[in-house]
Amino acid sequence: MSKVVESKVKEQIKAAEMNCAGDFCDALDKKVEQIVAEAIARSKSNDRKTVRSGDL
Repeated sequence: MSKVVESKVKEQIKAAEMNCAGDFCDALDKKVEQIVAEAIARSKSNDRKTVRSGDL
């Protein structure tokens, strides 16, 4: 399941007058998964069940 909306990412890139490589959105999706996993781990290490913006 994708974490990013590919059309929105490509829209932002196009608005900057840039092109989007075919593998960019897949790599971005993996990066988002990594960031979320790290935030979850930080929340758990602080004995919380709520992931907050500060966990990023």
